Amino acid sequence: MTEFESIYTQYFRDVYSFVLSLSRNEKIAEEITQETFFKALKSIDSFNGNCKINVWLCQIAKNTYFTYLDKQKRYDTNDIPEQISEISIETMIVNKEETFRLHKVLHSLEEPYKEVFTLRVFGELSFKQISQLFEKTESWARVTFHRSKGKIQDLLREE
Repeated sequence: MTEFESIYTQYFRDVYSFVLSLSRNEKIAEEITQETFFKALKSIDSFNGNCKINVWLCQIAKNTYFTYLDKQKRYDTNDIPEQISEISIETMIVNKEETFRLHKVLHSLEEPYKEVFTLRVFGELSFKQISQLFEKTESWARVTFHRSKGKIQDLLREE
């Protein structure tokens, strides 16, 4: 078994579960996971070890999934996934026009606020999972999420 095959065997489930939490669709999760490992294989030389390999793979998966979503939006603007979370912005997500407005504001948000908010609301990841992805504390994930929520609400008021 090659080193990459062992990486695939060891991390496939983690990456698949992560993408499934984002997409809520087994077929899409399978497709994105396969594409993630294909991209990882092509760019394994660029992996510099600054983070854990599963974090690197999940970053590739997340970017691949969002690229997939962008392509889907070009084809069908009426099929924006509506996923509701615990926060007050949830009512906006029910209305597709408001969802688009939220995504516009979210797009202008700086990192890590944008990613933490997206993972928490649309990916429905726990603060513990988010903290593991960023290799930070759970408190950091909570604070960053609440700050991002405040920033989004301020930006929405400005519009």
